[in-house]
Amino acid sequence: MEKQIKTAISWYENNQHPVLAIVTETWGSAPRQAGSLMVIRADQAFDGSVSGGCVEGDVIAEASKLLPIGGSKNLMYQVSNDNAFATGLICGGTLKITLIVITKDHVEPLNACLKAIQARKTSILAINLSTGLFALEKPEKSDKISLNKAMLQAGTLFIPILPKICLYITGAVAIAQILAPMACGLGFAVTIIDPRGLFTDNRDFGRASISKEWPDDFLKNNPLDDRTAVVALTHDEKLDDAALGQAIISPAFYIGALGSKRTHAKRLERLHQKGIAPESTRRIHAPIGMNIGAANPSEIAVAILAEIIQTLRHPKSPHIKDSRNAI
Repeated sequence: MEKQIKTAISWYENNQHPVLAIVTETWGSAPRQAGSLMVIRADQAFDGSVSGGCVEGDVIAEASKLLPIGGSKNLMYQVSNDNAFATGLICGGTLKITLIVITKDHVEPLNACLKAIQARKTSILAINLSTGLFALEKPEKSDKISLNKAMLQAGTLFIPILPKICLYITGAVAIAQILAPMACGLGFAVTIIDPRGLFTDNRDFGRASISKEWPDDFLKNNPLDDRTAVVALTHDEKLDDAALGQAIISPAFYIGALGSKRTHAKRLERLHQKGIAPESTRRIHAPIGMNIGAANPSEIAVAILAEIIQTLRHPKSPHIKDSRNAI
């Protein structure tokens, strides 16, 4: 979403006449949820997605027709099971999309969305589907609106504007080399924390940021919020314990630590000796990752990322641990 908002503003400021396509409602099977965005300009260049197939081709064509007129337009696609695959739906359904030609009246609330994301402040973008006008609201002003998904109420689509997921990884290790680029690809803001230059200087972590601070110093200077995950991977108690000690007392939604059950038992003993209550240390996911039978660094990275996403989407669901002894 952040990328599409930036693109819409940039194209407007460069007189490239963007149209914003917004998924407003779905029924049945749809690869994109309500609130998904695609921005389209006059030459039919586009960024983002509102479906998975030729629905988007028609949306682009309709956007081109709307540009000379201005305003907004509502589209609806009803797809039978037989034709579903060709139009990007999995097994048939209905998809509603609203097209809005971006004007100067839209730029201010879109810029406000970007500022909220960058300041890690949760907000809600309210889009009036009749007038095509936008407004940015604070969550407390829309207390009946879910922050987990976009919702349509009385002709207004409320889209949650949420900070990026921050993933802080302690340890510039082999698993981190796989995990960091994967998480970046999902739109996470990833930082590798490791004061050992020998590891950070000789390994590639893709687009992830690198910090050579000690984990406790870094986390004190970068407060953790409920859109933050912390993963400790070093097997070095001086580094992992420092990160976990800060994470446990924070609102971080996920805390995971690499190590066998025996390693984790010793870790818990150390943390308890430092005065951290047992009920707090139960927040640590260890052994780390979902039970997929992971047997190498790449598979362990997949298991970790899957568990982070599961915890993000279903924070109250039970987590089934595997019986690994050695990771």
